[in-house]
Amino acid sequence: MRIGFFTDSYFPEIDGVTYTIQLWRERLEAAGHEVSVVYPDGDYEPDERELPVTSLPNPFYGGYNVPLFRRPSTLPDLDLVHCHGPAPVGLLGRYYARKHDIPAIYTHHTPLEEYFHQSVGSDRLARALGRAYVPLENAFLRSFDAVTASTSRIERDVEHVELPVGIDMDFFAPTERRWFSERPVIGYSGRLSMEKNVREILRIARQLPEYDVRIVGAGPFRDSLEERAPENVEIRGFLPREELPTFYSSIDVFVTASTADTLGLSTLEANACGTPVAAVDAPPFDRTIGPDNGVRFEYGDLDSMAGAIEACLDGDRETRAAVERYSIHHTIGLLETLYRDVTDDDEDRPAGPPSSGRSRRELAGEANREG
Repeated sequence: MRIGFFTDSYFPEIDGVTYTIQLWRERLEAAGHEVSVVYPDGDYEPDERELPVTSLPNPFYGGYNVPLFRRPSTLPDLDLVHCHGPAPVGLLGRYYARKHDIPAIYTHHTPLEEYFHQSVGSDRLARALGRAYVPLENAFLRSFDAVTASTSRIERDVEHVELPVGIDMDFFAPTERRWFSERPVIGYSGRLSMEKNVREILRIARQLPEYDVRIVGAGPFRDSLEERAPENVEIRGFLPREELPTFYSSIDVFVTASTADTLGLSTLEANACGTPVAAVDAPPFDRTIGPDNGVRFEYGDLDSMAGAIEACLDGDRETRAAVERYSIHHTIGLLETLYRDVTDDDEDRPAGPPSSGRSRRELAGEANREG
């Protein structure tokens, strides 16, 4: 199949969506498909099937660009559109699918309303914008033939297929090499932004001075975090991807207080490398982190957080076995099944205006039963 990924998050920025698209593209092309990626232009050299959209810097969220416009006629012929966000490039993908009467799938990666407060500087205004925005996104999602999300909860009023983004279990595996050898090390890897609540990690570092804390990542809150960091905390930029397995294998516990993740990919990558996770007791971690791979704690409760970290350090867990169900091999198999379903359904449609396709409830039921 000729598949078009339309995304508003891509290189040179590094985040979970970027790496997911890269991994899905690699695996789909290895299976014989042709995948083109349409993305906001930036300081990045694309290959022949990476198609940039002219963009400007985002004044509200540093590091990301705001796409302007690209004529659909400049895009290649596609059999299926797969959108990875509701912003301008996602809208372009939906328009392309409607214009060419081909199936369109949407993957819900990020609850954007969780990011409004750090853009507008007012919690009240952010909540008001969120209440106005979510119904608009609901309507947008209902226009697709199928919607996927990593867990059963996406806080959107649409039927969806549960499709974890997938972990490369061959790449993320325990390494013999270790970076840290003296004191126990608490680690975090991810974007340094408000919704990730990395300040909670600084708070627990002050309460647990006998441990070292290593934070790797980048984002708009990095300078603020560095100013507040106690002596036992070291913050550095994003690691090259090839070094992440060594980082995960070198730390003794991975900790996150994020309340805005849809799957928490870095936590599962750490598990795949043999490291337990202390995570806030909130979605998605109430489904992905349990006794086999970590311990959950109450958000904002430092005693609970410290107890979860201590429990992770004290126990032996088969964390890798606990996350096998999130393997990319499983994900790509389900994704290809979904692609075939919506494509076959599109071919069977009667002539006339595009419909929403076979019911999302039917598609979700089939894919989830197979999973």
